[in-house]
Amino acid sequence: MTSSLLSLHAALAALALAGGAAAQTKSPFVPGTPGTQRPGLAPSSALPAQALGTTAATPALPTAAALGAPRVSVWNGVTRVNLDLPAGANATFTPTSAGLRLDVRGVSAAPTVIENLGANLTTYRVSAAAGSVTIIVGTPYPLGLDDGWRAASTPVTGGGSLLTLEFGGSVRGGAVGIVGAEVRTTPPAAAIPPGDAHSGQVVTPPTLPPLPGASPTSANTTSGRVPGTPQAGAQLTAPRVGKNPGLTRAVLDLPPGVSFRVTPSGTALRVDVTGAGAATMSAQNVSPELGAWRVDPSGSGAVVTFITPTPLAARSGWRSLLLPPVAGSDRSRLALDFSPALADLTPLPAAERTLAFIPPVQNLTLASAGGASDAFAPGAPAVSTPARVVIDAGHGGVDPGAIGTVTEKAVTLDVALRVRDLLRGAGVDVVMTRDRDTQISTNKNADLAARAALASAPANLFVSIHVNSMDRSTMLRGYGVETWWYPNNPNSSTLARNLQNRVVGVTGAYSRGTKNSQPLYVLRYARVPAALVEIGYASHPVDGLNLQSDAYLERVAVGIAQGIRDTLLQGITK
Repeated sequence: MTSSLLSLHAALAALALAGGAAAQTKSPFVPGTPGTQRPGLAPSSALPAQALGTTAATPALPTAAALGAPRVSVWNGVTRVNLDLPAGANATFTPTSAGLRLDVRGVSAAPTVIENLGANLTTYRVSAAAGSVTIIVGTPYPLGLDDGWRAASTPVTGGGSLLTLEFGGSVRGGAVGIVGAEVRTTPPAAAIPPGDAHSGQVVTPPTLPPLPGASPTSANTTSGRVPGTPQAGAQLTAPRVGKNPGLTRAVLDLPPGVSFRVTPSGTALRVDVTGAGAATMSAQNVSPELGAWRVDPSGSGAVVTFITPTPLAARSGWRSLLLPPVAGSDRSRLALDFSPALADLTPLPAAERTLAFIPPVQNLTLASAGGASDAFAPGAPAVSTPARVVIDAGHGGVDPGAIGTVTEKAVTLDVALRVRDLLRGAGVDVVMTRDRDTQISTNKNADLAARAALASAPANLFVSIHVNSMDRSTMLRGYGVETWWYPNNPNSSTLARNLQNRVVGVTGAYSRGTKNSQPLYVLRYARVPAALVEIGYASHPVDGLNLQSDAYLERVAVGIAQGIRDTLLQGITK
C-alpha cells in the first residue's frame, strides 16, 4: 500500500476516533498511530467456556504451544480458514472495516505474511508477543459485529480445539455461537490501526417517508440501533467533517438507544434518527465530494440530509460505518464516507459469477481454406460456428503500463483471465493476446500492431482491457470506468456501449461514458467490432483501492463478459 493510501486510512480512522463535545471545538482529526455462502458448521455450543474467548486472566503456560499454519478452503463463494488451537489457548475477536483481528493467548508463532490467501481474503498476517499472537485476516469489505464473518470452535480429541473462520458477503453470525467468546468493538491495544471501523446492521426497515422524487426501498436502506438506554431530551450535534484526497467523511455522534436509517436517493443521502432531537443546522460548499448538509427536527427525532455533486446508488458513491464510543464518551459514531469513486466491493454471489450459454454465430466462409485471410468467398453460404472473441490484456512483460496503487499489466491480466474463463464456460472460442506476464514484442509499435492483427477474421469481436491514470497534479479528477471505440466498424460503438453499461451496472463504478475521439492503435486497425475498456484509475486514492479488491475485479470481469454476450446475441459479427 502506498504512503498516500496509508495517509487516507489514518485520516479516516482519526476522524472516527474523535468523538463527543470535545470534537466540536477543534479539528475532527486527532493524532493516531498508523497500523500496519456458508456450508454448515458443527454446532459450537458444546465448547467449554474456558476454551475460547475467556475474559478472565489466563495462567501463563509453561511453554506456549506453536500455532500451526492456516488451512484454507473455498466452497460456494465462502472462504473457510481452519486453525488448530492448543488446550488452554483463548482468543478475542475484533471485526474491522479491513478484516478480522484475533488476539490469541497461550500460543507462539513466527511472524508471517501470506498474500492472496483465498477468495474474500486479502492477507493473513501474524505478529507475536510474549505468550500471545495477533492474527489479522484481511478482507476487501468491512466486517460488522456479526456480518461478513462467522466463527465456530469444535473440541478435538486430546485437548485443544479447531477454530473455524468463514468469510463472505452472505455470511452472518460473528462469534455469537461460541460459549464465552469475547467480541471486541475496539482492539485491546490503545492505538487503533487506521480503518478499524465496524459496519452498521443491515436489516429490512419499515417504510421510509420518501425524499422528493425518490422511492426508497429496503434494498437500498441501511438501518441500525445504537446500544444503550435512550436518554430523555438527547440532542444531535452538527456532523463532524474530515476532508481527504478524493474522499470526505462526515461523522454523526449518536446518543445511546437511538435508531437510524440511511437511504441514498439521487444526489442526496438521508439519515432518519429516531430517539434524539435536533436544532435546524446546515452548511454549504463543504468539499468536492460533499456539496452541503442539513439537520432538521422531525416528529420522531431528526433528519440529516447530505447533498452530493454526483448521484449515489445503493452500494456505491457512499458507505456507512457504525463505530462504538471512544473512551470517556457514551456516543456511538455513524461515519459516512462520500466519494464518486466508491464502488461496490461486496463479493458476488456464486450464481452471478457465471455466464449463460452463447449460441453459435453465423459466419461467412473465408476465401482461404486455412482461414488465414479475412477475405470472404463471393456468394459463399454462412456457417454456424462458436463465437470467437479476442481478449487483450493491456501492456505486459517489459511494458508495465500505469503504475500507482496497482501496476496496470498485472490487473489487466487478472481481469482478462477471468473474462476468458467466463466466456469459455459459455461456449465461446477465446483468443488471448497474452495469458502471462509477457509481451508479443519488446518493440512497442510492433507489439501494438501484432495485437491489432489478431482483431480480424475469423474473430467476431475484439476487447482490450486497460487501467487509467492521470498526472499527480490532476489525479483527483480521474476516477471511474470509460470505454473507447473507433469507427473502424459500424458495430464498434454498440460493443463499447454494451461493455460500459454492463461494467458500470455490476460494479457501481462512476460512469465516464463511451468515447470515440481517440484513434487508439488497437482499435483503429482492428478489422472487427472492437472496444477498449478502462476499468479504473491507478492514480486515484479511492479508485486505486477498488483495483486492489478481488471482489471489484470479479465484478469487472463479469460485466465485460456480459457486455460481450449482449453484443453477440444482437447478431453483430464481422
